[in-house]
Amino acid sequence: MEIPKQYDPREAEKNHYERWEKNGFFAPEINRDPKAPVFSIVIPPPNVTGSLHMGHALQHTLMDVMTRHKRMRGYRALWLPGMDHAGISTQLMVSRALKKEGKSRHDLGREKFVERVWQWKQESGGQITVQMRREGASVDWSRDKFTMDEDLSRVVREVFVRLYDEGMIYRGNRIVNWCPQDQTVLSDLEVEKLPQAGKLHYLQYPIKNSDRRITVATTRPETMLGDTAVAVNPNDERYRDVVGQTVLLPLTNREIPIVADEYVDPEFGTGAVKITPAHDPNDYEMGLRHGLPQVVVIDPHAKMTAEAGAGFAGLDRYQAREKVVQDFEAIGLLEKVVDYEFSISKCERCKTVIEHLISTQWFMKMDQLRDHALDLMSREQKPRFVPETYKKVYTDWLENLRDWTISRQLWWGHQIPAWYTPDGQLVVATSKEEASEKAGTNELTQDPDVLDTWFSSALWPFSTLGWPAETDDLKTFYPTSVLVTARDIIFLWVSRMVMMGLKFAGETPFDDVFITGTILDAQGQRMSKTKMNGVDPIDVFDKFGVDATRLTLAQVGSTDIRWNEKQVESYRNFANKIWNAARFCLLNSEGAEVKPEILEQSTALPDRWIVSRLNKTAQDLNAAIDNYEFHQAVQSLYHFFWDDFCDWYIELAKADVTAEQESAARTEARTRLLTVLEQALRLLHPFMPYITEELWRRLPGDKRLHAVYEGAESTVMLTAYPEGATALIDEAAESEMQAIIELISRVRNIRSEMNIKPAERITIVVASPDENLRRVFESARDQIARLVRASEISLGDRLDAPKASARAVLMGGAELAVPLEGLIDFEQERRRLQREQEKLQAEAAKLEAQLGNPNFVSRAPVERVNEVRERIAAIAQQSSQLQQTVENLQ
Repeated sequence: MEIPKQYDPREAEKNHYERWEKNGFFAPEINRDPKAPVFSIVIPPPNVTGSLHMGHALQHTLMDVMTRHKRMRGYRALWLPGMDHAGISTQLMVSRALKKEGKSRHDLGREKFVERVWQWKQESGGQITVQMRREGASVDWSRDKFTMDEDLSRVVREVFVRLYDEGMIYRGNRIVNWCPQDQTVLSDLEVEKLPQAGKLHYLQYPIKNSDRRITVATTRPETMLGDTAVAVNPNDERYRDVVGQTVLLPLTNREIPIVADEYVDPEFGTGAVKITPAHDPNDYEMGLRHGLPQVVVIDPHAKMTAEAGAGFAGLDRYQAREKVVQDFEAIGLLEKVVDYEFSISKCERCKTVIEHLISTQWFMKMDQLRDHALDLMSREQKPRFVPETYKKVYTDWLENLRDWTISRQLWWGHQIPAWYTPDGQLVVATSKEEASEKAGTNELTQDPDVLDTWFSSALWPFSTLGWPAETDDLKTFYPTSVLVTARDIIFLWVSRMVMMGLKFAGETPFDDVFITGTILDAQGQRMSKTKMNGVDPIDVFDKFGVDATRLTLAQVGSTDIRWNEKQVESYRNFANKIWNAARFCLLNSEGAEVKPEILEQSTALPDRWIVSRLNKTAQDLNAAIDNYEFHQAVQSLYHFFWDDFCDWYIELAKADVTAEQESAARTEARTRLLTVLEQALRLLHPFMPYITEELWRRLPGDKRLHAVYEGAESTVMLTAYPEGATALIDEAAESEMQAIIELISRVRNIRSEMNIKPAERITIVVASPDENLRRVFESARDQIARLVRASEISLGDRLDAPKASARAVLMGGAELAVPLEGLIDFEQERRRLQREQEKLQAEAAKLEAQLGNPNFVSRAPVERVNEVRERIAAIAQQSSQLQQTVENLQ
């Protein structure tokens, strides 16, 4: 059997994916059973502008693990891929490209610009789909979707028209979040609120027909030019007598009232606040309550308008701020300026400070949709959030939901299906032809705005499956089984999909929502382009291989972790261990082949033990994956393959497997080894698809596909995932084998601690009052002797060994001794051990001093403090063992 000495991940990654995709292995139709259970999952569509980052790699790994696992268990499995058109991001990217040519989108005009975006999408967009193939993502590319595809665009228009006809979408004047840089409205969820150090300005406003002044505190003095009232709390005794009076607004020729409103916090500033309904959301609401005018003093470019006054019109907002403060100081009405930390709102994309402006926009009423989603959670606990803590995050947000601003001032996106006649009549329809029919004229102008990208994303689970038609895909795969996503889009996306799914498809779009953890950088910071601290998954793939990276990501599950390349390196070593173990099996496979039935015919203890461990691991893995316990699944796999199979079973079976003389015993040992390996590769496959396919295809013998894939080309991904047979779990064999493993491990430790040369043969003395345990040791005498290089093994019910022996207590009350006479120089060994003790004591003293330093304990990272404590405990244990060894050498 030819097999390379070294595992080359790139070779495996290059060969297999194309074959899997070409043969249709990723499509649910590969499953021939019409009654097969269904598993479906839709990908959170990455932006067409995007390239793979660690968040994608984490989510895709977990989705692929689940999809491959279910496919191997006979499910009709669909993982549906696609991309989002990413309105603002894509428009900005193409606009930047035009800028390099000395052009703007306005030079091209809307139609030509949109054509240019489509051209860019065809040539440069979707890089992430190439990278997903490298990841091994088993998505059904034949169903690949793009949110601007015509079939999905039809769904968007259909939903918009239905909601409009029901009065749930309306056009109106309201205060909105406006980005002066991107020149578009933003929803509340597209705005970042960040702490910022600034100034709080105390401005005095004279009260008409009085010598009194009322002082207001503000972080934005420039907006006072648009004030239309001063407000106080009706219960504030300080201002009760001025409510209803008039203020002379400085720097303007306007008079404004003093009003009372419960919203005002008497503790903020002076307890009196300026009200600017056109430039603050809370002031806007208060203005509506009190019938206040709306004076617009800042325009969409963040410059002052003519209504701000002749001395301010055309100034940038920050220049206007400085001028207002200077002018107040000049007329003696600036009381004071103090340092103040407050929250500032910025566009999440370009980080520009947003403006609150009154604008005519399209809005969507959310109260009815919200109530349905909350009712579903209350009645049926759907969707189920894992971890459960995110359920409260989801419901709390829904309970405080406001109307959604769904229009955006962009050219790239789903243009709002609304048209205007020359006389201003509004017509909403799914097409221009339908609008013309409704309006009775062809002279129509379409609304220039596009829909918020998240509007089409909210329809993703059912729009991608053919809704509103009753397609086979919709009937089969909706609702989907689970959504895997990040916690930062629970509001933007998850909640909206639930609301839209209930409204239009009649069911929640997914049963479960698994919220992944976040991969942080080595310092515990979130990875971001601005911080330039991101890790490119492709670089990690190139360095360590895809399988090692996937295993690292899978174990993250729902916890936040700091990225550590050493972890990936350890899983690369694991991949090499798998390769080397399989190579040993294949190089010693002459006359043998995979034969599943042999596992039910095992009689020797090591054979019964490995079959038991294999089946128990299979049960544990199925339960862990089904319950989204990915970290536990990875640990089970790692422990079984590295410890049970490689370190113990192969070593125990090696003598029989490598016997030079052909015999029935050798063939049986080789057959069993190959068969256990074949099942272990199946267990590993969802996590490590490339190496498992590479090795599985090399195995000789009866490698059956799952019955539902009969007739398909041979591949590990269509085999049956081992379920774990309870009848083959042998607790007695596991307990007995554990006693042998412990005995061998203790002897090896003694050899290492006492510096006994590897070539030296030793005598071991083992005693146990338990006759059954002695029988177990006796049955494995030859294997124990071979693995610990013992020339003699003495077994009895009482320990009878020389004083100068290294000793250990074993499980079940057994004892072990290794006589040391003639193996080592006692005096030299005592001196070495004492030096080792002194070294450990010095290290412990240094660490104790660190812990005794209050500054270290309070300022050092918790992880570092815990490391020190754990090291001190480890030193104490080592010192105790060394002392025992020294005493044995007296």
